[in-house]
Amino acid sequence: MNTTIENINEVLTNYEQDIITLADQIWGIAETRFEEHDSAQLLTGYLEKIGFKVEIGVGGLPTAFVASYGTEGPVIGILGEYDALPGLNQKPGTPIREAIVEGANGHGCGHNLLGTAGIAAVAVLKDLIAAGEFEGTIRYYGCPAEEGGSGKTFMVREGIFDDVDIALTWHPNSFTGVFSFSSLANYQVYFEFEGIAAHAANSPHLGRSALDAVELMNVGVNYLREHIPTTARVHYAVTNTGGMSPNVVQSQAEVLYLIRSKTIAEVDDIYKRILKIAEGAALMTETKVTVKFDKACSNYIPNDTINKIIFDKLNDVGLPEYSEEELTYAKQMTSTITQQELMSAKEEMKRLAGTQADQLQLEQLASPFYEEVLPYEKSQDAMAGSTDVADVSWVVPTAQFFTTCFVLGTPLHTWQLVSQGKTSLGHKGMLYAGKVLAATAVELFTNKDYIAQAKQELDAQTKNAYRNPIPKDVQPNMYG
Repeated sequence: MNTTIENINEVLTNYEQDIITLADQIWGIAETRFEEHDSAQLLTGYLEKIGFKVEIGVGGLPTAFVASYGTEGPVIGILGEYDALPGLNQKPGTPIREAIVEGANGHGCGHNLLGTAGIAAVAVLKDLIAAGEFEGTIRYYGCPAEEGGSGKTFMVREGIFDDVDIALTWHPNSFTGVFSFSSLANYQVYFEFEGIAAHAANSPHLGRSALDAVELMNVGVNYLREHIPTTARVHYAVTNTGGMSPNVVQSQAEVLYLIRSKTIAEVDDIYKRILKIAEGAALMTETKVTVKFDKACSNYIPNDTINKIIFDKLNDVGLPEYSEEELTYAKQMTSTITQQELMSAKEEMKRLAGTQADQLQLEQLASPFYEEVLPYEKSQDAMAGSTDVADVSWVVPTAQFFTTCFVLGTPLHTWQLVSQGKTSLGHKGMLYAGKVLAATAVELFTNKDYIAQAKQELDAQTKNAYRNPIPKDVQPNMYG
């Protein structure tokens, strides 16, 4: 049989309203890393209802799950995320910064859309397999804690993807195109200092300040920045200052470091130098330092074989169209985007387009949206961020893409993105992504030579050199 885009569209109409409802419900739940219990329950309940066999708590992660349908043929996995970010709570559909609950969580990276589009795709593929359109097994991988938890890296460590032939995913964005970049590998590590408390006025000489140790460590790392690769990034957050009283020499303090670079080897080298700085800070203050490894992820390996298929499907499915009401709202949201944010998005688009960047004509853009699919070009470049999809890409041929869910220039991890994540703009980009995921999987199921080519490409890139970057004794969210 010959499954067409029209077939996919027709089958999706049976699920479309359910998918929108699921996305909006997850938007409202907004649970952070490894706490996505209600979100996971909502998704697993729906998948069981429509005929999937669901295994919950895979890889030792209570909020991770696998939903499967089919028994023969290749195994294609669709990766879904559903975690939110702290402190980004926002009313939906408004161009004004206004929280529903001040300080609460919000879906500032669009994972309510990301995970639910995958549900749309596997629902369509299940019905096509059941109708005899092709043979294969489709799986939805519920992956927790992409934000600061590297849930997929833990899942890879536990062998959850070992029998998967191809993995597909996507990410909401303010433009549409294939994810052709690599990404930065990272380590996330806590440094806990222990000193001696004392009265800061009466007997400061008896105290040993853990907070001083944190500050000295941060100064030392700041001096290190000049002597690491220019593409590397080192961020930190002081997670414990030792208390609220200035009249106490703080006996406990802690800082969390996120270390990024192009490869795990580079990250590890920088990490070892930071360890020396931490030890030096402890020596200077006569405190003790305890190092607590939290999580890590590798650099992403794009798969050109699958990327070319995705590019074709992005064009075949056709970009969403918008009503006058949607365009009016979009223009209001555009007014909240700074010129710097808009330029940053355009620069990223040019990088993705590579040698074809001149075709984009971004300076003449009048619409709140870029209403074309970005040209695809295989890239040797790396984006500045990180993703735990990377570790899946080292063990399974993996591909992903962006679709337009927000007005051009909307930065990730902002209230503007949360606001748009529960609107028809986000819904249209999500359903479009679901169709592209389904169409790509159909192409792979019906033309199995592509699967063999994708595996050969991955083997040539990795040469079986993968090492999971999270030590075996580190458990998810041990210290967070």
